Amino acid sequence: MGSYKTILEYGEAEDVINKSRFIGYAKPIESEAEAKAFVEQIKKKHWDATHNVPVYLIGEKFDVQRYSDDGEPSGTAGVPVLTMLKNEGITNLVIVVTRYFGGVKLGTGGLVRAYTHAAKIAVEAARVVEKCMYREVNVDLDYTLHGKFQNFMMNNEAYLLKDTIYSDQVRTVAYIEPDSLETFISQVVDLTSGKVEINEGDDYFLTILDGKAIELS
Repeated sequence: MGSYKTILEYGEAEDVINKSRFIGYAKPIESEAEAKAFVEQIKKKHWDATHNVPVYLIGEKFDVQRYSDDGEPSGTAGVPVLTMLKNEGITNLVIVVTRYFGGVKLGTGGLVRAYTHAAKIAVEAARVVEKCMYREVNVDLDYTLHGKFQNFMMNNEAYLLKDTIYSDQVRTVAYIEPDSLETFISQVVDLTSGKVEINEGDDYFLTILDGKAIELS
């Protein structure tokens, strides 16, 4: 997986439509077992609800996708939520929308809108993030070049700084997108007139929220 959208954390939100309560729950997951466990948790919590509609997606290409209408008319609950998530490109999450019937029928279109909206506000509460693949790179250079290199990094937001280690030389640990690695190396070599040692490390998925990395691990 090169990059994909998911949610940052657990989120929930509630909406009331024509006296029916719709409570949306969203949680990031990595496996189907996690999804099933969360669905059972919500069903147990809302054992008295009229419906508990589960939907989950796993994989960049939605390799695993499961849903249920849980007794609502076919195609009015699980399917529209699944479709909304796929259209938004959001994966690796589980959603359960709980409904307490308020006595007023919503009709097919009303149900589709209600379940989709409850899922969407739960996702918003959980905050959508992008998981992007970066390669860890060690850049070793003399102290005399460190200031120039620091300015270079500060002026290139695409290159992410993880750590700086001071010893006999200065080692900068950076995260670079694999597609930008060749350009990065060329720029650093030019900047330092070749007086630099660059070593590539492992690839990592970083969490990007509103264009900024919030997890450099």
